[in-house]
Amino acid sequence: MIAFTYIVSGILLALTGWLFMQNLIDAVTQTVCWTIIFFFASCAASSAYLTVSETFPLEIRALAIAFFYAVGTGIGGILAPSLFGLLIDTGSRVSVFWGYLFGSALMIVAGGVAWRWGTDAERKPLEDVARPLTFV
Repeated sequence: MIAFTYIVSGILLALTGWLFMQNLIDAVTQTVCWTIIFFFASCAASSAYLTVSETFPLEIRALAIAFFYAVGTGIGGILAPSLFGLLIDTGSRVSVFWGYLFGSALMIVAGGVAWRWGTDAERKPLEDVARPLTFV
């Protein structure tokens, strides 16, 4: 699910960027496109954060999810607005499209990483996914 939702959101973002570059969508249809992308991307991010926490021993799971969430939000919350601000400031739809493609590539790569190295944790007790530190 993680790989699928990341890859789908990346493909949809690239498609939306292309539609924007070609001036084929207006503000309303772009908002609809972003809503659909966010539906898939939020599923990907939520399940990825939970899976990351499940791969750590019970005693440090809360710290692990807090750390990964903080790092991801920090990077995305600081760099993305700055980058897109610079691209929008150029006044070129092609420049903004390159930003869309960059974000799309990051999501597709994340999907590939999840596909290749992800942990199958569904329908398993957490102790089977990662043994507690206190396991004897």
